[in-house]
Amino acid sequence: MHTILFVDATEELMPLAATLEEAGYAAAQTGLFRLLDDAAARTPAVLIFNLLGRQDAAAIRNALRSPDLAHGVASLAVVRGDQLASLDFTTGIDDFIVYPAIGDEVTARVRRAIWLKSGVESDNTLRAGDLHIDLANYKAYVAGRPVDLTYKEYELLRFLATNRDKVFTREALLNRVWGYDFYGGARTVDVHVRRLRSKIEDRTHTFIETVRNVGYRFHLS
Repeated sequence: MHTILFVDATEELMPLAATLEEAGYAAAQTGLFRLLDDAAARTPAVLIFNLLGRQDAAAIRNALRSPDLAHGVASLAVVRGDQLASLDFTTGIDDFIVYPAIGDEVTARVRRAIWLKSGVESDNTLRAGDLHIDLANYKAYVAGRPVDLTYKEYELLRFLATNRDKVFTREALLNRVWGYDFYGGARTVDVHVRRLRSKIEDRTHTFIETVRNVGYRFHLS
């Protein structure tokens, strides 16, 4: 389930959160100056900034340039129609929702934002070349061939593929995939990556790249 993180939400935005929850998303809230910590804990797919009142363009810009948010996390902003002419597009926000907005439009913009950032389509399938990941049913296919993955192998693949081209250290992968309370070492990641590669890669398919002295990333050559 994708998490949508509302930043500095007010009562006006609660109907939008309810609409997204009805559509199958998990909605949560944070403040701008807690954003990076909460995003690290929740791993949101989309950030929705409340720009109906005062906006701190510099703080938003700095947050969106953070390595933790630079790849794979989409960003939307809720604005009023009379704000459009004066919006600061240098903040890095991907798209805008004009308030008030109907539920179907909000849901469609969120789906589109997720697809543009991660390749996840409206049928909850992530497609990357010949790799298809069925996010609803925890299944993966390469060139139409089903791949038999363990739960952790699937979670590792899903996480890397939804954050394509972003490099993760072994320690970051341990935290994101295994959890902060997991006490295994970095070798756990190496073993799972090796097993995962043996199942999804061959001479014509390479998906996971080793970044020397750093870690791994999902990359389509």
